[in-house]
Amino acid sequence: MGLLSGVLLLPLAPVRGVVWISDRLVDAAEAELYDPAVIRVQLAELNRSLDDGEIDLARFEREEERLLDILDRTSPLPGVRP
Repeated sequence: MGLLSGVLLLPLAPVRGVVWISDRLVDAAEAELYDPAVIRVQLAELNRSLDDGEIDLARFEREEERLLDILDRTSPLPGVRP
């Protein structure tokens, strides 16, 4: 980056900083969303909720299917569990 372009683009530095921070937040959220350990904990909590009668069987099946689909998509190789 040349001196002239650096001076001209200086007012955009805060915008670039906000974009960079938002990209890091999205990366962190996706990492947590698709982390197999987090999904397994959510499945365990879902089972506990069903056992305690907090949710009905239909909701349990919907949520379980959604979580298992996410878990299957994050598996590195078909049939291989970390």
